Amino acid sequence: MNTPAAERRNPAPSSMPQGPTPRRLLLCLAAAALAGCALAPAPKDATPAQPEAATGFTSKSGWATRKFAVAAANPLATEAGYRVLKAGGTAVDAAVAVQMVLALVEPQSSGLGGGAFLVHWDGRRVQAFDGRETAPAAADENLFLKPDGKPMAFPDAVVGGRSVGVPGAVRMLELAHRQHGKRPWAELMQPAIELAEQGFTVSPRLHGLLANDKFLRNDPVARAYFYAADGQPWPVGHVLKNPEMAAVLRAVAAQGARALHEGSIAAAIVAKVRGHAGNPGAMTLADLAGYQAKEREPLCHDWVARGKAYRLCGMPPPSSGAIAVGQILGLLAHTGAATLPLNQGLPGADWLHLYTEAARLAFADRAQYLADPDFVAPPAGSWMSLLAPDYLAQRAALIGQAPGAPSMKTAQPGTPGPLRTSFAPMPEQVEYGTSHISIVDADGHALAMTTTIEDAFGSRQMVTTDASRPGGFLLNNELTDFSFAPRDASGAPMANRVQPGKRPRSSMSPTLVFDKASGALVMSAGSPGGALIIHYTAKTLYGTLQWGLTPQQAIDLPNFGSLNGPTLLEEGRFPAATVQALRTRGAEVREMPMTSGLQALQRREGGGWLGGADPRREGIVMGD
Repeated sequence: MNTPAAERRNPAPSSMPQGPTPRRLLLCLAAAALAGCALAPAPKDATPAQPEAATGFTSKSGWATRKFAVAAANPLATEAGYRVLKAGGTAVDAAVAVQMVLALVEPQSSGLGGGAFLVHWDGRRVQAFDGRETAPAAADENLFLKPDGKPMAFPDAVVGGRSVGVPGAVRMLELAHRQHGKRPWAELMQPAIELAEQGFTVSPRLHGLLANDKFLRNDPVARAYFYAADGQPWPVGHVLKNPEMAAVLRAVAAQGARALHEGSIAAAIVAKVRGHAGNPGAMTLADLAGYQAKEREPLCHDWVARGKAYRLCGMPPPSSGAIAVGQILGLLAHTGAATLPLNQGLPGADWLHLYTEAARLAFADRAQYLADPDFVAPPAGSWMSLLAPDYLAQRAALIGQAPGAPSMKTAQPGTPGPLRTSFAPMPEQVEYGTSHISIVDADGHALAMTTTIEDAFGSRQMVTTDASRPGGFLLNNELTDFSFAPRDASGAPMANRVQPGKRPRSSMSPTLVFDKASGALVMSAGSPGGALIIHYTAKTLYGTLQWGLTPQQAIDLPNFGSLNGPTLLEEGRFPAATVQALRTRGAEVREMPMTSGLQALQRREGGGWLGGADPRREGIVMGD
C-alpha cells in the first residue's frame, strides 16, 4: 500500500436511491475498473487447471476507511454493497445486494444457480451459514462412472444437467437476512435489477473468458446472450442487458427464495437440467422445494503470530477450508517458519519448503476425512481432532527442517484418534472457482462470504422462463466436487462420494480473525480458486499477521502451494534460484498461473479498516 494512512473511497450516492441508479454512474464505475485489466494474454499451460484464466495483473495501492468497508470481485458489485452500507444497512444486507450484482456482472463465478458459505459476526457470536448445493434424491455414487465403470472425463461430466446440484445461495442469504438484515429484502434486489435492465459494460476479463470457453456457445440461451450472431463474444465495452434476470430478480424481491425453488422458475430449472440432450440430470421439483440452508457451528481455532494470540473462525465441513488452513498454519507453528522473514519482499526457498510440506500433510488428511458431516462422522468424534495441538506436533515432526532436508513429495494421512477410518483417501481431482466478499458495517459487524457455481460458467446451462426475452442465469456444476470414483480398488468407499441429498466437499475458506485476548474483530478474508483457495487464504493470513504486511501487500505476494503433489509456484514471480533450491530438495516444482481473487479487510491501528483486492482480478474496496 503506497499511502496506508490516506483515507480513500469511491464516491457514491449519500443514501440508497429509491429510483434507478444513473446509468452514467454505473458505466463510469465499470470504465474505471477496466482501465488496468488484461495486461497479458492468458497462458495456455496450467497444472492443475485454474478456475478462470489469467487476464492480467493490475497493481492496486490498497484502501483505508473509517466507518465501514466492502470488498468484492467487481466494482459494480462493490458499489451496490457500498450503497446499502451508506443507507444504514447491515453487512448481511450489503452481501445480498453484492451477490445479486455479481450474478449479473461476474456470471462465470457465482450466481442465483449456485451455492455459498457465509461466516458472520454480530458483535457477540460467530455463525456459519451453509448454502452449499445438494445432490438430487435420485443421484447415487455411480453418477460420474461410465458404462465400463471408469470415471468420466471432467468436461464430459460438467457440461449438461448431470453435474447440477440443487442451488442454495439465495435461500442461505434469505436465512441470514432474516436474522441480521435491516433493509427490506426487495430493496436489496434493486441495484442488480437496475443494472440488468439498463445494461453493464462487458469487461476485458469477461470478454476473455467468453472467448476462451469451449462449451458455453453450445447452449442456445447462453449463446444468444453472451455472443454476437457470428459466434464471437460481445466486445469489450459492449452494453449487455439481461431483462430475463431482471424479471427473475423481481420475483425473488417479491417472493423471496421461494421464487427460485417453487413455481415457474423452478420448473424452468428442472426442465433445463433434465432436458439436456446428451448429459441430462435427475433434479426434480421436489429437490428444489425441499432444499434447506443450514446454520452450522463455526470452526474456530487459536493461532499465535508474532507473539500475539488470534482466534480464526471459518466454515466447518462440508467445507475443508477452515480445517486445511488451520492445519497448515498450525503445522508451521511447530517448525522454524516464524524465524524466516521475507527475502527481498518474497518468501524464500527455506520457508516455501516448510509451507509446502505442511500443505502436503494437510491435503492428505483432507482427502481421507473431509465430507458432508450429515453423512460422514469426524475422526475421533470431532473435527477439532484434526487441529489438536498434540496431533499437529506429531504431524509436524514429519517435516524435514535440517538445512537442505528433502521434500516428502507426497504425504500420507494421519490418525488423529484411536480408531482408524473405514474410508479410502480421495484422489485429487479438478476443482474450480468462486467469488469472495468481505464486509464490515458501521456497527462493526462483519462477514466473509465465498460464493460459487464451480467451473467458469458452471454447467454451461442457462435458464430462462421466456425464450423471447434475452438473458437468464447459469446453473452450477457443483456435483463434480464429489469424488468421481466412489470407491478405491479394494471397495472401500470415499467419504466424499455422491449420495442423495449430500453436499459436496468444498475448499471455500471464508475467514474471520479475532484478537483472542480482547475478542475484537481483526480481519475478514477469503478467495476464489478451487482447491488453491486454501493456499491463497493461508498466504494472506500469514502475510498480514506474521509478516506484518497490509492486506494489499499480502494479497500481492506471489501465490504458492501444494495439493499433496508438486510444489506449485505462480509463474514468473519467483527468482530462478528459489525454484532451483526447491528442486534440489527433491520437490517437483511447477510454475503456472495461479489466478486468485483475494479480498481482505483488516482493522487498522487507531480505528477504521485497511482493505485489499487481488491485482489478478477486477475487485475493489469501497467505504467511508
